[in-house]
Amino acid sequence: MKKILLTCVAALGILAVAPISEAATSVKPYPMDYWAAPNFMDNVSLSPNGKFLAFRKADSQKGDHIIEVYEADNMAKKPKRLGAKSMRIRGFSWVGDEEMVVSFNKQVSKKIKGFNRGAFKSKLALYSLRTNKFNELNADDFNLSLVNGLVNEPNHVLVRYSFFDRSKSFRAPSYYRYNLKTGSKQLVLKGNDDMFGYRFDEDGNPRFANEFDEGSKETVFLYRDIGGSGWNEYYRQSQDSFETFQYGGIVDGTSDEIYVIAHNGNDKEGLWKYNLKTKSFGELVYRRNDVDLAGTVRHTNSWSNPGVVTGVRYGKDKYHVKYFDKSEEAMMKQFEQAIPNAHLLSVSSRSRDGDVLVMRNSGPRDPGSYYLFNKGKLSLVGSVNGLLKGKDLADVEYITYTSRDGKKIPAYVTRPQGKGPFPLIVMPHGGPFVSEVVGWDDWGQMLANNGYMVLQPQYRGSQNYGLEYYQSAFINGGEGGKKMQDDKDDGVKYLISKGDVDPDRVAMFGWSYGGYAALIAAAREPNIYQCVIAGAAVADNLQQVNYYRDRLDGAQEVEQVNFWDGSISPIEETDKVNVPMLIIHGSVDQRVPITHSDKYSKALDKSGKSYEYIALENADHFSNTLDYDHKMKAYPRMMSFLKKDCGPGGL
Repeated sequence: MKKILLTCVAALGILAVAPISEAATSVKPYPMDYWAAPNFMDNVSLSPNGKFLAFRKADSQKGDHIIEVYEADNMAKKPKRLGAKSMRIRGFSWVGDEEMVVSFNKQVSKKIKGFNRGAFKSKLALYSLRTNKFNELNADDFNLSLVNGLVNEPNHVLVRYSFFDRSKSFRAPSYYRYNLKTGSKQLVLKGNDDMFGYRFDEDGNPRFANEFDEGSKETVFLYRDIGGSGWNEYYRQSQDSFETFQYGGIVDGTSDEIYVIAHNGNDKEGLWKYNLKTKSFGELVYRRNDVDLAGTVRHTNSWSNPGVVTGVRYGKDKYHVKYFDKSEEAMMKQFEQAIPNAHLLSVSSRSRDGDVLVMRNSGPRDPGSYYLFNKGKLSLVGSVNGLLKGKDLADVEYITYTSRDGKKIPAYVTRPQGKGPFPLIVMPHGGPFVSEVVGWDDWGQMLANNGYMVLQPQYRGSQNYGLEYYQSAFINGGEGGKKMQDDKDDGVKYLISKGDVDPDRVAMFGWSYGGYAALIAAAREPNIYQCVIAGAAVADNLQQVNYYRDRLDGAQEVEQVNFWDGSISPIEETDKVNVPMLIIHGSVDQRVPITHSDKYSKALDKSGKSYEYIALENADHFSNTLDYDHKMKAYPRMMSFLKKDCGPGGL
């Protein structure tokens, strides 16, 4: 496996423009270590002058990474390799033509320190290609993070210092212009305990921020004129409001108008022009009647057109862009026609002169691939996971079905190759109040590769489908375990009615809130599931609420505290569990502590229920923090559990 891993990273070659023809036949499942492998490459980016291309590369299955730096004009030449000894490389950013800031981290504790306070420590260092040396940028009394480079000052970057006093209490961060050559710094903005959400322009000028008015319980949106010293209010929003008001960029050619993504009294979000001086909405630029917006799109050349808004993104069957800039749209369409299995395309990096680009693609038949466009030629740099081939992967279909109370539920179905009816895995997303648009999904593809159809329902409470759909999750306190659970079950019944799914071969697998849903599914009566797999699950609603109750109020309180208070708590339902269960949890989960699964398993013992429990040593909450060893402990058992131990005779 190690030999395969190391030779699949940089498979450079001329791109074949004809898309691959996928045969609709059954495929032999890949070995589990193919799915457990770390990203072979990521963070692929160009130096500002376009002369160098670098990426982070997996050096082993364990997730140890190095950085490789190539000459963009001669990718066949042996690269420069940068490694770390006692820490792990997490990523890097080019800050000059020959300089990059590299971030490192390592685990420093076996226990978490509280909600969203993990067991890892980070450092930053400046690396110079010219000297081939690192210069550590951190000191013991502060934590330094890179904000961004400065377009017009190639020897400077904007950094954020988070200070700690002798008692180790946190103080508001300050922002400095940092000289990469001398190591000196100049104060740009002094920390303020009352303000947050700072935005800076390409020259490092503080332009936008927020503060919270304790008297009126409102979030206050502020702006500052270039060269000014004071902050001016331009919008207020009550903490009880569920509406969106989100900065979207400067309107090109103006100094008084910005783009905002906002409901502005409507069910669906729209892109509006907003006047800072008059504090008023202007033109509605774009809005859809089916889905919300996923953000604005900026010009692909951030050097010559920093911050320029070129379109707006929305997600449905996949992410789409409504372009305002026709030249950007035409360029992206050309790349879409040239890149195999094109699905979600983006320019991940572009040279200052605009002539050299790195394109990234991902989608149901591409776990992620990078292409270099240089001197009119498009070449494959490599794949995030070169072991997985497009012809062996599965298509994803966007569907809608009607729930038992008449609500239209959107969903994604990953269809395995071969003929149905198939066994089905229901895989609800975490959150629960997030937006999910399924392109590449490693869990969904792994399950489909093993013959399972996968349903990812966008149950009520999922964002992206308007205010009414979102807020319908909070009726009767909280619909967790109630109508939100019905939405998932009704998707199963819909697929059974179509003849796609065998009604006697259905399971649920979820992580975080999805794990919560799996615990709920295990106790449903009558039960349509043969078994469940629950990862990092909220098992005790009261415990989770108390974990962050004092941090939330207003809409956030309704979203989290009131929702969990009003929803069914799995730990109170253990006596109703009636199907086999596999429970998985990370030992240093900082979002949903492992005590949830510990307490839940003890409650199952008390109720006389059988189950299996896998604790992943030193694993955090989110799936992208799971390393090779974690996955190789969990994935093979998940597959064997589904195949052999899920209900009578297995799935």
